[in-house]
Amino acid sequence: MISKKKYSAFLLAVILIFAALNCGENQLKDPSPKGKTGKSKIKIGFLMETYDLNRWKRDETLFIEKAESLGAEILRAVADGDQDRQNKQADSFLTRGVDVLVVVPKNLKTAARIIKSAHEKNVPVVAYDRLILNCDLDIYVTFDNEKVGYLQAKGILEKVPEGNYILLGGAASDNNARLLRRGQLRAVTEHEEKTGKKINILADPFLDNWDREEARRRVSNMITKFHSEGKTINAIIASNDSTAGGAIAALKAEQLQGRVAVSGQDAELSACQRIVEGTQTLTVYKPIKKIAETAAEVAVYLARGVNPDEIIKSLGHKINLFDNGIKKVPSIYLEPVFVTKDNILQTVINDGWHSREQIYKNVPKEQRPE
Repeated sequence: MISKKKYSAFLLAVILIFAALNCGENQLKDPSPKGKTGKSKIKIGFLMETYDLNRWKRDETLFIEKAESLGAEILRAVADGDQDRQNKQADSFLTRGVDVLVVVPKNLKTAARIIKSAHEKNVPVVAYDRLILNCDLDIYVTFDNEKVGYLQAKGILEKVPEGNYILLGGAASDNNARLLRRGQLRAVTEHEEKTGKKINILADPFLDNWDREEARRRVSNMITKFHSEGKTINAIIASNDSTAGGAIAALKAEQLQGRVAVSGQDAELSACQRIVEGTQTLTVYKPIKKIAETAAEVAVYLARGVNPDEIIKSLGHKINLFDNGIKKVPSIYLEPVFVTKDNILQTVINDGWHSREQIYKNVPKEQRPE
């Protein structure tokens, strides 16, 4: 027979176990503002690399809106393309007592110092849309960038099933540019094996910092070079809309706009306008609101001490593991969307990313779709 004392101890243990389980469940269901340190409000340091591309300011705004709606306080800084400056900004945020850092890095290798400094203060780090290499990164939130590259190439291959191609890469320092290229080449290989048609890659340069002007200059030089060799450029797989814009400017100078298929990425307004005008073939739209809000939720959970795998599962995503050279980083891959003239109404416009009036600004009203 169990004594009263032993029974009371047993009952207390059962109550404590159920309380702990319930607490863990509630922790995942309710991303409240209280941090793991018990402070009244979570403090998030959001480190941007640049505002040079049109999308980044919108990423920041949407992230802040979501994080603040969850009760968090945001410290923000932009490094203007300088990784050393971003590292110092991270140190400043750590000194000011942030609970978590969210980083869009400039240099995917030297940004590893941010993770080292943060972990010394027991602060977790989220990599936002760009992986950080060779470090003990906590979690990575991004789009499936290899799939983005695959969609870019596949869309162009459907329009131009054989001929001379230029692959115009992004910044060589950006791992995303490498992933895009991998997806592009996979699509080309699959196409050749399936159709028996040959794609001749005339050139495949990477550019500095996704720079539009460099893209224009490089493509202009290639047009001159290949024309002198009797080669016609049939398609340009540009890795984002900025480099696509530069390529199209070079084509326009030679009156070739609309005659060479060109891809892009980011669904920038100018790119969407070029698509409906007929000078750019496609873009790949990455719903920025989705990544910004997902990253904000992840940051709040991390600040509360929730395990990255549990965060990913609780948000309804598959756990992907991305090898950054030191560890396999728990990662969330969001789905990109293929956009052409035919579905721009159902995608970019329907999402409110750009208005119908903005996109069709340069198209005569009688030529606009109903």
